[in-house]
Amino acid sequence: MTESRTAIVTGAAQGIGAGIAQRLSDDGHKVAVLDLQADAAQATADTITAAGGTAIGVGADVSDPTAVEAAVARVVEELGPPTILVNNAGIIRDNLLFKMSVEDWDLVMGVHLRGAFLMTKATQKHMIEAGWGRIINLSSISALGNRGQANYSAAKAGIQGFTKTLAIELGKFGITANVIGPGFIQTPMTAATAERIGVPFDDFIEAVAKDTPVARVGQPEDIAHAVSYFASDGAGYTTGQVLYVAGGPKA
Repeated sequence: MTESRTAIVTGAAQGIGAGIAQRLSDDGHKVAVLDLQADAAQATADTITAAGGTAIGVGADVSDPTAVEAAVARVVEELGPPTILVNNAGIIRDNLLFKMSVEDWDLVMGVHLRGAFLMTKATQKHMIEAGWGRIINLSSISALGNRGQANYSAAKAGIQGFTKTLAIELGKFGITANVIGPGFIQTPMTAATAERIGVPFDDFIEAVAKDTPVARVGQPEDIAHAVSYFASDGAGYTTGQVLYVAGGPKA
């Protein structure tokens, strides 16, 4: 039986993050649903609790050091020291490079890279004390390059380098660090992308599915399954890896 641990999932109010939070609860863990939108985070936590799990909703801006420290302190107090961290929080501010503002560059870097750094720094001490930890960071196939996403692609590629360094530094403490790079996942974020480019979401999904070897788009549960593995005791010899969950091979 899996030992019950305390997990934090950022950006977990909806989409991939909510799916991950639910799966970690199903695996027997206590889950802190952390999101910028506190009410939405609590709603997701309430859903997990109603299904028999243990969860709390925590509102926090992952790019704010003070907010991150306060959030982690609350998790320690209410659920116990976190030894599983999933850095999933993310935003998009897509545009071609010549149209991209400095603000849109900084916002994306702030949530993805600064957020992952701050959350990891605030939680790793609890993992070191426990002699066990799992850090799972969400990248994307956009890390390989994607038109109109210079900021997002750079941030998601940076996540991979960050994670590989964590694996080297923290391995001796029983802590692993791995990356999941989702392909197209059907979420509110990808629905917003379809709306932005003026394509009906159903048409968008159909077009992506036709270009994907497994002939479908991904669901949050597909990512949650991968997180479940990386968070398990059985993944103790797997660290510093990038797993693309994208319906087909990626470079």
